[in-house]
Amino acid sequence: MAAQVVYPYLPERWRVRATRCVVGLMLAASTAEAVEARGGVRGTTLVGSAGAVGFAAELLGVATGRPFSHYSYSEKLGPQVRGVPLLAAAAWAMMARPAWVAAGLVSRRPAVRVPLAAGALAAWDLFLDPRMVREGYWHWPDGGRYEGVPASNFAGWAGVAATAFALWPLIDPDDDPALDGDGALALYLWTWVGETFANAVIWRRPRVAVAGGLGMGAFAVPALIGRRRRARR
Repeated sequence: MAAQVVYPYLPERWRVRATRCVVGLMLAASTAEAVEARGGVRGTTLVGSAGAVGFAAELLGVATGRPFSHYSYSEKLGPQVRGVPLLAAAAWAMMARPAWVAAGLVSRRPAVRVPLAAGALAAWDLFLDPRMVREGYWHWPDGGRYEGVPASNFAGWAGVAATAFALWPLIDPDDDPALDGDGALALYLWTWVGETFANAVIWRRPRVAVAGGLGMGAFAVPALIGRRRRARR
């Protein structure tokens, strides 16, 4: 939360550095949680597979406009491969396990959990994309009705996330988020509350606060209820 409070008052060059730092710290925290909860090999494979699938989708998206619609990155986020910053892989990877755990606390059946996790990850993008567009990290030439972002972007996020999560039951078929998912759930809840507060109070973006708050809340609240019910058993 402290980073979100200070962030708007930094000069642009420091905001860019702060963005890179926050992404790096979130990725480190999410990876450490996955390794602690699921073991070194499985944990890193889960996080890495999400980053790899997401990065491949970004390469396709920049080159063809599918599945997110046409967009392009600026050079602010650092080294790139074919127009896509390496940092984009981290963005997909760092929230994947939190979204997966949140979905698993609602249902552990893969047929239900995979689309729920995809929705939980795409809901986070309701916060992410408007801020990144506002900071000039990427650009949609045709714009969009939601803060300059087209609806196709969020559909693309859900589809790519579902593709990544479809692999996870094969990689880690016996996980139980009620037993080892508290850290990942805390990351999802922290992001939900922190982004909602920052957009509503600090950045003065009520539309984003409402959309993102309701979007992530639609998965965070059932996950909390599921966690509480399983704790009672």
